[in-house]
Amino acid sequence: MKMDSSAENWDPALIKLLTSLKEVQSDGEDVAFLSELLQSKQLHALVQAHNKIVANGKDDKFYPLLSNAMQVTLEVFQMLADVISVSKEYEELLSLLQKPHFQAILCTHDAVAQKDYYPHLPDVPSDADDEEETVKIVQLVKSDEPLGGAQSAEPIVGATIKTDEETGKIVIARVMHGGAADRSGLIHAGDEVIEVNGISVENKTPSDVLAILQSSEGTITFKLVPSFGKGGSRESKVRVRALFNYNSSDDPYIPCKEAGLDFKKGDILHIVSQDDAYWWQARREGDRVMRAGLIPSRALQEGRIIHERQTDPQTMDGNPALCSPTTASSDCGPKTPCSPNPTATALLPCKSTPKVKKIIYDIKENDDFDREIIPTYEEVARLYPRPGLVRPIVLVGAPGVGRNELRRRLIATDPEKYVTPIPFTSRPQKASEQNGKEYVFVSREKMEQDISEGKFIEHGEYKGNLYGTSAESVESIVNSGRVCVISPHWQALKMLRTPRLRPYIVFIRPPSRDRLVETRTSANARSTFDKDSSRSFTEEEFNDIIRSSNRINFLYGYMFDEEIVNEDLASALTQLLKASWKVQSEPLWVPASWVQ
Repeated sequence: MKMDSSAENWDPALIKLLTSLKEVQSDGEDVAFLSELLQSKQLHALVQAHNKIVANGKDDKFYPLLSNAMQVTLEVFQMLADVISVSKEYEELLSLLQKPHFQAILCTHDAVAQKDYYPHLPDVPSDADDEEETVKIVQLVKSDEPLGGAQSAEPIVGATIKTDEETGKIVIARVMHGGAADRSGLIHAGDEVIEVNGISVENKTPSDVLAILQSSEGTITFKLVPSFGKGGSRESKVRVRALFNYNSSDDPYIPCKEAGLDFKKGDILHIVSQDDAYWWQARREGDRVMRAGLIPSRALQEGRIIHERQTDPQTMDGNPALCSPTTASSDCGPKTPCSPNPTATALLPCKSTPKVKKIIYDIKENDDFDREIIPTYEEVARLYPRPGLVRPIVLVGAPGVGRNELRRRLIATDPEKYVTPIPFTSRPQKASEQNGKEYVFVSREKMEQDISEGKFIEHGEYKGNLYGTSAESVESIVNSGRVCVISPHWQALKMLRTPRLRPYIVFIRPPSRDRLVETRTSANARSTFDKDSSRSFTEEEFNDIIRSSNRINFLYGYMFDEEIVNEDLASALTQLLKASWKVQSEPLWVPASWVQ
């Protein structure tokens, strides 16, 4: 085993590993490969870089300028999408930003930038002298971060306090990830507060302690009795998509309103802690603020939604509830610290209350007995564009809203690029028809068998003949490098939204009823409800479009990647083209199971 002449400058660990290989009595390929790897200049350079980083890592001048480089890149993508004239520099920048390796570097940078490198003191040993009370002194600089109790709060140091129910003493209720208390590594949930700035907190309430903190300036000194065995929890890597809007200032149950994190439906949240059964800690993905905020847990939010639907069982359009209401008077869950007063109960799901309820549909649609989910959070991960494999674009919406016309216009912009699958049918082939051009003709027996085996993403019967779209035809278009565009019935979404197809689902929404009538009338739009005659939409058909759209959004809104309001076809098509470009060029958030 011959070593490089420059080995004397190598890291001692590498030399030790190479020396130990000499003792291995083997001429196998694995040993030869390992020997070659350990003597490579590339590995030597990496070890040198690592050692220099470790040596200089304690220097305060080494810190990231921002922790959301990937988010900034996505904003640049959005700006480039609006560029009309394309220059050489534009193409070069776009090519660079789309490279998976470059995006991986940015994601790694963000992951490193968001870590906590402050020192953490070890927990107090469990075998300490019981007669000698261990006390720690912690000094923090007052900032605009919350420290509050269940009754009131004031921005101070990034933690919340409460009165311990058993001892009556003031203790740290929770430490907000990324806040000053968390970054110090010295304050943990359960620590008992003895003094604040030399003032004893014995027999004081959380509000009294907050008053002391309010009047403090500069450095705040805490004297604490540590909680044994309760070190800081490791930050979670879970990302979720919010499926509802949340405003902490309107939430009467949140323990500390100033610690709450507001978000909107569709926001990506980084869940950093799920230690509390009722209140998670989270940050908005890409947010420059590193301190986490409180959000309701999945269990708490599910209970609230069930409670609201039982109390006010109405749909968005004012018709009877889609959910079958159960008994309205229920004692759900025990009293919890989340409650604003001792008589309030946490809105958690009762054991007897199902999390899904059967939907009541019109009798004319009695084939659509679906089950709704309780929309709270969906765990997600980034899916990067795959060269030559574009996710199918699925347009869903109410009948008459214009999704089929949008599909036709999108395909017309580039028929070689955008393709829709050829439907299958069991009806007899006409003499003028060519199999595989407008329809794929198969026997009824074959089609019924394929339907029973789940090979069709949607199917139906018209005038005694079966029609449908096969999953295989969608996959063949995707594998050919083209963009598959389909506009199925909304019932097909659960068959489509799978890790196998990974669709990008666009909900085509109508404008307000008045604008719907105005725009369709001025465009002389023809009704799609009557295939036997060409006429305008009726008032009832306009109402059906609005009603059906609300219903689709209520049942399947959690599946939508994007919404486009079809007020006029030209602007809607422009938005659809931008969405298509985004699917082909940007990493997007998808259900976590799709990338595992």
